[in-house]
Amino acid sequence: MSEASDLLRRVSVFEGLPDDQIEWFLSQAQEMRLKAGDVYARQGAPADAMFVILQGHLQGRGEIRGESVTFDLEPGDVTGVLPFSRMKQFTVSGRAESDSFALRFAASKFPELVQKMPELTQRLVGLMSDRIREVTRMEQQRERLAGLGKLSAGLAHELNNPASAAKRAASQLRETLKRIKSASHELGRRELTPAHKAEIEKLENSLIQTDVPPPDALTASDLEDQLDSLLRSHGQNDLWQLAAYLARKNFKPVVLEQLFATLGAETARAALVRISASVEIADLLDQIESSTSRISDLVGAIKEYTYMDQAPVQNVDIVKTLETTLTIMNHKLKRGVEVKRDYQKIPFLVDSFGSELNQVWTNLIDNAIDAMGGKGELRVRTYREDDCVVVEIGDNGPGIRSEIEPHIFEPFFTTKGVGEGTGLGLDTVQRIVKKHRGNIQVRSQPGDTRFQVWLPLAPSAA
Repeated sequence: MSEASDLLRRVSVFEGLPDDQIEWFLSQAQEMRLKAGDVYARQGAPADAMFVILQGHLQGRGEIRGESVTFDLEPGDVTGVLPFSRMKQFTVSGRAESDSFALRFAASKFPELVQKMPELTQRLVGLMSDRIREVTRMEQQRERLAGLGKLSAGLAHELNNPASAAKRAASQLRETLKRIKSASHELGRRELTPAHKAEIEKLENSLIQTDVPPPDALTASDLEDQLDSLLRSHGQNDLWQLAAYLARKNFKPVVLEQLFATLGAETARAALVRISASVEIADLLDQIESSTSRISDLVGAIKEYTYMDQAPVQNVDIVKTLETTLTIMNHKLKRGVEVKRDYQKIPFLVDSFGSELNQVWTNLIDNAIDAMGGKGELRVRTYREDDCVVVEIGDNGPGIRSEIEPHIFEPFFTTKGVGEGTGLGLDTVQRIVKKHRGNIQVRSQPGDTRFQVWLPLAPSAA
């Protein structure tokens, strides 16, 4: 028995095959004695052969969909093009890492191989199916990671804005507290009657608690000039910033004049600094409260989106899942997308597997935004049809071209450029919808594209 024959029988897909079939395969294959560094296949070259590794260590290396890949090949591995494969070009380059021994079987002889070795053919088809599943799994994982990366970047931006605002307000609050402390000490040294104290406190409270909207820019500018002139007329030439602040609060010159007349110039100055600082503190606290509330809302939306600390399967309110997804994707929506909501005013409960439905809405909304170039009208609608809830997500973009519409749910199909998409978004959407015993359809024409998702209502809701 030859060395090649003995080694070939140890390869799993060749185990147990008849001697005559093994010998036929060897007679048709080309033996390859490779030195370390030898290239046996080049990326982009015609996929014209299958390789069976018998000895040594080889490596496949290349770039697939913009991502570098490297994998090792050991004795017993089969690589290259396989029977019934649609591969036209080698997707990676193959190189020997050490002195190696391999068999090269030309793809042109596959028809004869199918006739002569049907069991081997069946095993090779199974090997190809395993390969496809692994590649699909890797692409799906890459798609999920890419989607997570995009969401994370957007959420980081959304969280950073209120966090930065709260930090700025806290910093300003520290400086303002120093001013109010200094002004309070100044007032404490002066002999104020109870009436004077009450007047200052009343004015301070009126500015803090007022619900009157701020004046428009032109009115505020005129008011600032009047207040500044009045302050200068009383010898307060360095309080122009105070004039601007009081103008934004719609502070009337007649009230300021009355304050100077009642308290005197120096006491009125200390009172004004104290009053403006108090009002500023109230504003800063409002900013901090608003910013931290925004952060809290976003964290809550993230927990809702990912279904943290919740059962894997549960009844979910479809409208709530849509609103959570819109909150998570606000960083993309606020750049020029107007959201039009049309929710039927009854709760739609669906048995859902955790956050999977949110993945559906994320993909569909993200595709709609991209189709509109980031600007346009996003339409989100829910309604009931028999025992199903229908979720319709539409946009007023250019529409889907008729020649590609039949292919949009196919795995790896994409119209995006290299590195922009893997083509698994809508395939993932369809799989999740089917997992929920639903179905998805698309209707598209220029200016009106609609994806409609039918989901069976939970028994209690139906």
